[in-house]
Amino acid sequence: MGIIFCSQTGEFHLYNKEISYLMKILRNGQIGQLYFGGRLPRKEDYSYLLENRYRPATSYRYEGEYSFSLEHLKQEYPSYGTTDYRLPAFEILQPDGSRITDFVYVSHRIFPGKPGLPGLPCTYTEKDAEAETLEILLRDEKIQMELLLRYTIFENEAAIARSVLFCNKGTETLRLTSATSLCLDLPDDDYEWIQFSGAWARERYPRKRKLQPGIQSVGSLRGASSHMHNPFVILKRPSADEFQGEAIGFSLIYSGNFLAQAEVDTYKVTRMTLGIHPFHFSWQLSPGEEFQTPEAILVYTKNGLNAMSQTFHRLYRARLARGYWRDKARPVLINNWEATYFDFTEEKLLDIARTAQKAGIELFVLDDGWFSSRRGETSGLGDWWPNQELLPDGIRGLSQKIEAMGMKFGLWFELEMVNKDSRLFREHPDWILHTPGRNVSHGRNQYVLDFSRQEVVDAIYTMTAKILKDSQISYIKWDMNRYITECFSTAYPPQQQGEIFHRYILGLYQLYERLTSAFPHVLFESCASGGGRFDPGMLYYAPQCWTSDDTDAVERMKIQYGTSYCYPLSSMGAHVSISPNHQLFRSTSLKTRADVAYFGTFGYELDLGRLSPEELEQIRAQTAFYKTYRTLFAAGDFYRLQSPFDSNFCAWMVVSQDQRQAVVAYYKILNDVNCEFRRLPLKGLKGSFLYQVSGDTAASGPFYGDELLQIGLITSDPSAGEAHTDCHCTDFWSRLIILNAC
Repeated sequence: MGIIFCSQTGEFHLYNKEISYLMKILRNGQIGQLYFGGRLPRKEDYSYLLENRYRPATSYRYEGEYSFSLEHLKQEYPSYGTTDYRLPAFEILQPDGSRITDFVYVSHRIFPGKPGLPGLPCTYTEKDAEAETLEILLRDEKIQMELLLRYTIFENEAAIARSVLFCNKGTETLRLTSATSLCLDLPDDDYEWIQFSGAWARERYPRKRKLQPGIQSVGSLRGASSHMHNPFVILKRPSADEFQGEAIGFSLIYSGNFLAQAEVDTYKVTRMTLGIHPFHFSWQLSPGEEFQTPEAILVYTKNGLNAMSQTFHRLYRARLARGYWRDKARPVLINNWEATYFDFTEEKLLDIARTAQKAGIELFVLDDGWFSSRRGETSGLGDWWPNQELLPDGIRGLSQKIEAMGMKFGLWFELEMVNKDSRLFREHPDWILHTPGRNVSHGRNQYVLDFSRQEVVDAIYTMTAKILKDSQISYIKWDMNRYITECFSTAYPPQQQGEIFHRYILGLYQLYERLTSAFPHVLFESCASGGGRFDPGMLYYAPQCWTSDDTDAVERMKIQYGTSYCYPLSSMGAHVSISPNHQLFRSTSLKTRADVAYFGTFGYELDLGRLSPEELEQIRAQTAFYKTYRTLFAAGDFYRLQSPFDSNFCAWMVVSQDQRQAVVAYYKILNDVNCEFRRLPLKGLKGSFLYQVSGDTAASGPFYGDELLQIGLITSDPSAGEAHTDCHCTDFWSRLIILNAC
């Protein structure tokens, strides 16, 4: 790993064992993009990669010559104008009304390690030797603004972290109207674009299309990363698949409005940008003030999408997630929500906990309805104190009783929201985001607190911290059940209203930081009406996230499959719920529900008291199984084998780091009859190892790794023929196979 600068040629080369990133100081002092991809040799001069030709209908920078046009040069962090007509990486509105800028190279520094970003989530290092950082300082003399381009390359990952710092060094107020986290100009358009889109209960489905001339983009204007689109896209070569071929992953470590955009010009150059959505964004920079963009991560692979995913998994699991729970086995939990909804008493909760404890479950989570006047969706949010009519001894007493059973206790909050029927709203009606003189929209009869205001964040922190200090709480489920609509803060002047979306997210991050710092042993799980804010920004504070409200096993195959392109299994909250479940009303076996949920942070969300003794015994066995293999699920290498989006089957597996153990899951969605014999080639095993096979298979082996890699597991089922009563499979059928090296 290293970063080198050649003063003779003005070239920067960031490299490790797998990748190279090349830039050059251009003739006009701006920074040009030369190359990003597989590792190149160390060499002082790659300037041949800069190409410029005379072209009609082109504007040129220097009078009297036709050899330098920014329209036809690949750039690092381009602005609009001065011969470039493409959409820029940033824009600055100046006091005279102009928007033209000219940021030129001033200096740079190279140093080991990686700095943090104050107030923002980002990747980090624990030792300086893990990464190296390049900071390039650019300056526009006319407006006396400085730009700091920051690049970090990791020693052992094919990944680069990027961000930008704007600093007003002048005497006049300036206004940012857009500020992306990265720009990457690619020399051709021979890529397929993959985004991860959906809606509530069907989040992060991969959607693929060929890049076309013009603009293709995906983003969010909801005040959150959203169920609809995730701040993660892939550009892959058309020939690339899961296990071969080139691809680049773009991920934004941010939880608010975002835009990922590819602009393909008529010469087939692709400009990829990623960052805060510029719509409704502006940021006032008074003299001496700074603005820091969120961090973006670039990952390159020449070995297919699985390799790209595993890079993100390792990086986000170990160098984005933080704290006490980062590397620890997550407890098996039971949540009371789908068992009781708002209809519970303390004794009913204790009954569920007692049954769960006997089944080996480790954590009881009390969901919505425990506080203030909350007996439905219309009241109580914002009043964070226990309802002692329901809980005579409060949260403190209930938590102590749960702890006395030998279980841990967890609690639900929705800290960003308020009901009008609450003491908080009656005392502070101006504490919600709303536009004066306009209709105030609601979602689920709730309104969004104005976290751009410090006094609001302070008030919520004080109430929450009191409960955590007074009770024995080991886990927090942090929910968020509506988006921002009328985004306006009465605490800020008109010229700063374009800052509110971002200031809200900064307030949210501050509250998370304060609570996780004050209570470092509490496991936080982010939740946004299911998967509405499943993004890397949240993982920095909460190492796991509720993946979706849809707990149906068949739908979860798709949701977890799509999520896995960027996010590790350790981040995915996955529960076994009732069947038929309340989102889809599909009947699915208890076995299949567990076989899907194992591949995440495992738990239950149902009324154990309504189950038969046989079902309770199944849950006892499932819990024991997960405890045996949860380190493997959390820290192993995950492989997607068969996509539920492409066939009637889904398959994936997770392999230990030493390749001595693996768990394979195989799911059949709809049954068929008199079908073909089937095999499933595996991945990630060591060819020379002998593996003993157990679980849902008749073939125990031992098998060499090479056999399993090249021939595969036999996955034929009784449908390959005529099924008999003692030997059959059904719709929504699954099998789980365990491999252990002999």
